[in-house]
Amino acid sequence: MAKIKLDLHGIFSNGRAIEAELNRVIQEAVSKKIELVEIIPGKGSGQLKKSVLRFLGQPQIKKLYRRIEKDDKNFGRIFVHFRYPA
Repeated sequence: MAKIKLDLHGIFSNGRAIEAELNRVIQEAVSKKIELVEIIPGKGSGQLKKSVLRFLGQPQIKKLYRRIEKDDKNFGRIFVHFRYPA
């Protein structure tokens, strides 16, 4: 299974850069038919994770993926699952 990993630690305080990176990685996953994107907002206060989830909840983004999974064992990790027609 192909996977893309996006670690947001380095840009956690730059809202525009975060949104740009999220857009980039989602579009890359769709264009390359990647099945899984792992996003690492980190643990911290949880604000970055909330921002990521808000971004993923936007209607134009939500229609691109199948489901989101929050890692039960690691609070600072989100998986975005994609499914493509065969």
